[in-house]
Amino acid sequence: MAQIDAFFKLMNDEGASDLHMVAGQQPVLRIRGDMERVKFKILENEDLKKMLYEICPEDKIKAFEESGDVDFGYEIPGLARYRCNFFQQKHGIGAVFREIPSDIMSCEQLGLPKVVSRLAHLPKGLVLVTGPTGSGKSTTLAAIVDEVNKTRKDHVLTIEDPIEFVHQSQKCIINHREVGQHTKSFTAALRGALREDPDIIMVGEMRDLETISLAMEAAMTGHLVFGTLHTLNAMKTVDRIIEIFPANQQGQVRSTLSDALKAVVSQTLFKRTDIKGRCAALEILIATPAVRNLIREGKTYQIASVMQTGKKYGMQTLDDAIMLFLDKKMISPDAAYSNCIDKAKFVKYLLNPPSDFTEV
Repeated sequence: MAQIDAFFKLMNDEGASDLHMVAGQQPVLRIRGDMERVKFKILENEDLKKMLYEICPEDKIKAFEESGDVDFGYEIPGLARYRCNFFQQKHGIGAVFREIPSDIMSCEQLGLPKVVSRLAHLPKGLVLVTGPTGSGKSTTLAAIVDEVNKTRKDHVLTIEDPIEFVHQSQKCIINHREVGQHTKSFTAALRGALREDPDIIMVGEMRDLETISLAMEAAMTGHLVFGTLHTLNAMKTVDRIIEIFPANQQGQVRSTLSDALKAVVSQTLFKRTDIKGRCAALEILIATPAVRNLIREGKTYQIASVMQTGKKYGMQTLDDAIMLFLDKKMISPDAAYSNCIDKAKFVKYLLNPPSDFTEV
């Protein structure tokens, strides 16, 4: 048993999502969004480095010492998996660990709208799950893949850095590939994927032009592709994909994306006020003919109004999802106001509204 495993057990017992261990400070847990210090001595650089290196593969240690940061996965059987990041900082070494539960929650258990689980039954196309770091994208994506695994007879290929949720093959065959360990890069894995007879490809993170381009190509050639992006809402997701390409290619990219895209699920995580826990407010864009035309014509600024009128297709705006939580008293008015798009709609719920409600 590694020395650091005791902290992982504490993390699990306290229901923390993240563990921060930084030289020169006490360990810190993120519990329901808040940072809570652990009653432990201040971590000395050499002691912390020894503790961290105990669980880090040799090749990752070498990469860390060369570059100053590294990602990898670590698992404690029977407890959980952890996404690990080591980095160098002013006072020495630092590390952040994200807990990935062993049990994968279903869409129903997560309380996701029914339209999200229906995305698992699409024959082909591109489905994007987006949101800021720590908003639960991986958990939502894992629930969708779990639905695929339980209901379809297909080959599912996941490409991640590092592997997070591990799916046991049920009706599907599922192969997990980790960037750096099983393949050189997302791009190399996507190129190889097209020769590996997949029906469904899950790309852990669409970071660059080449990865996005290959993901769209796979979606256009009859595969169902799931991916994540660090964008705040559906409209910005579409803009981000188009803007990553050179200006002289953007017209063609709009056309390709309008054909490939099936849905965007963009989420923001909130601390609940009624019970212990957190909830995700989802903005859902379904690529109807009207949405495809807006993308093709470069009128993405009109997407929000289409989502307002497309509720019968399962679409909803982030503000509508936040308002639903607020009406049910699941979240605080301050949190709703901080994360909403239309501030004027939520300012009336604040006890002490700011003097200028257009300022966040």
